[in-house]
Order: sequence, then C-alpha cells, then structure tokens
Amino acid sequence: MATAAEARVWARSALRGIGDSLYTPFCGADGDDIDWDAYRTLVRYCVGDLGHPMLWCTSGIAEFWSLTLDERKQLLEVAIEEGRAANPDVVIQACTAAMSAKDCLDLTLHAQQAGADIAYIQTPMMETHGGEGVLRFFKYIGSHTDIALGMFNSPSSGYVLTPAESARIYDEVPAVCATKEGAFRPAASRLLHELAPGLVLWECDKTVYRAGWLRDGIVCPAQLGTAGYLFETPQRRLLSGYWDLIVNDKLVEAMDYGRESGLDQFDMDLGSWFICYPGRPDYFTHWGGAFKYAASLMGLPIGDYPHSRPPQAKLPPEAKVQIENAYRRLGLVGA
Repeated sequence: MATAAEARVWARSALRGIGDSLYTPFCGADGDDIDWDAYRTLVRYCVGDLGHPMLWCTSGIAEFWSLTLDERKQLLEVAIEEGRAANPDVVIQACTAAMSAKDCLDLTLHAQQAGADIAYIQTPMMETHGGEGVLRFFKYIGSHTDIALGMFNSPSSGYVLTPAESARIYDEVPAVCATKEGAFRPAASRLLHELAPGLVLWECDKTVYRAGWLRDGIVCPAQLGTAGYLFETPQRRLLSGYWDLIVNDKLVEAMDYGRESGLDQFDMDLGSWFICYPGRPDYFTHWGGAFKYAASLMGLPIGDYPHSRPPQAKLPPEAKVQIENAYRRLGLVGA
C-alpha cells in the first residue's frame, strides 16, 4: 500500500496491466444477500486463472450504490484475501465513493486499514456544487487518510469534471495520483495531461491507445477498471494479446489484431447494453445485470439472483439475445 506521500511515485510504476472491475453476485429473495462463494471464485479466476495484475473493487459494475457499507467493506476484504493468495503482488484498487463525505471517509479508512493499494473516489452523484464542491470533498478525505487516492470521472455521476477542475484537485490534494477518465472525451484527457503531466491517466476511449498516446506519455499502461475477464478466457487470451501489443508500441499489429481476432466486431455486436438503459438513452450507466449475464455465458458464477438490485431495471430478453449472439460470434461461447 502506498501512503499519501508515496502515492505519485508509486503510481508511476505500480499501475500496469489489466484491472478487473468485479461484479457483485447476489442471491436469496430479492437479491438481498451476496453469494460469497461465487465472489471468491470470480476473484480467483481474474487473478489466478487469467493472471490479471489488478483488481477494481466495489465500483460501478459492483453496483456500489445498492450495497450497504458493511457489504462494501466485506467485498473488499474478500478480494484482498483471495487476490493476494493467488498473487501477493496484485494491485487492489478500492472505489470508496459514497453519497456523504463521512461515509466515503469511513470506506477509505477501511480500505487503508484492510490493505488496499489505492482508493478511487467517483465524482459525488448528488448535490455536487461543481468542481469546487468536488475539490472540498477530496480535501476532506485526503486530510483524514494516508493512502493513495484516485479520481473516477464518470458521466454516471451526472457531473463530469473539466480538465481544469481535475488538475486543481491534483494540485491541491497530494495523495491524488491517478484518474480513470470514463466520459469518452479524448480531447479533455489530452488537456488534463497538459495541465497535470504527473497525473497517471487512463482513458476509456480505446482509439487513443492506437493513436500512440501511451508512447507519448499521455495515458498510462494500465486499464484501471474494466471488465477484462469478459473479453477473454485462459484458453483464448484475446484482450491480453491485444493489450500486450499496445504496451509494446506495436500499434499497427494491434490494429490488425483487433480486426482479425474479432474484438473490434465484438464491441459493435454487443451494442450498448453494458452502459445504456434504453428507457433513459442519454444517461451513462453501469448495468450490473448485463455484465452478470455476460459472465454467466462465460461460465462464471453470478449467484441465484441474476438481476441488479434497485434502482436498476432487470435486463430484458432482447439484451440477452444480442449479448449471447455477440459471444457466439466471437467464439467465447459455444462451438
């Protein structure tokens, strides 16, 4: 674990490779319980079977807004226990976003004490007074903790920080060392790098990596939080093969690989079910039920309650058909 003072030096070398954002397998009536055996299996699969070097815990795909604080703490503890048993060097990233600064502090202190390496704070999802309010939020957490901190700039918050606002947080909160830019706006990420060149930045837009942004030092060689385990198996390491080409600056080969392996087509075949609810098409979401349905196609356990908890909707049949067809076309499901 990096202390606040060590965070920026640590992040430059430690944040590398594929980081898996874990779903939460629910069970019981209305999904009110968590299937802990299924969750342990998922962690072991990502770290042990796939060999991915980072985990991203209790964030959007995990449906953190539907979990109690105690559940979030236990999910992190289990991920640390199982992940470090499979690989003692696995980097544990904990999302400690919460509706109140006090709850966020509680979760961040717990992450620090439990042995997480870094805590990411998503831009608060309610009553955010712009960048100034988010800055106050980060300052409050930073002044009461001693762990590396990251930003998670997602449109699912309802407010996306500008590059200047993010750079100010980086300038004024020394523990902040990394950011997951999830708004798919590369021009803003490039400007953020110019304003805060020491900030470790992951851009969710894949095209910037093919454009040489890693070579130019704009983005980092890590996928800070993605569902990488849904894009490959131990027998067909599609995503790892693609990512290795990107990291080794073999960009033409990576573009050829994306086309020839079917990964590029897979993105189109999946559609937007992971990130968009059709009843609210202008809103970016992390639809937990869609991620878990895909995981079930891959043979991963998702608990006996396959849906998201409220306030998310249940995944409709047409989504399941499209997702399954995409996996069959890629060859990760069926013969």
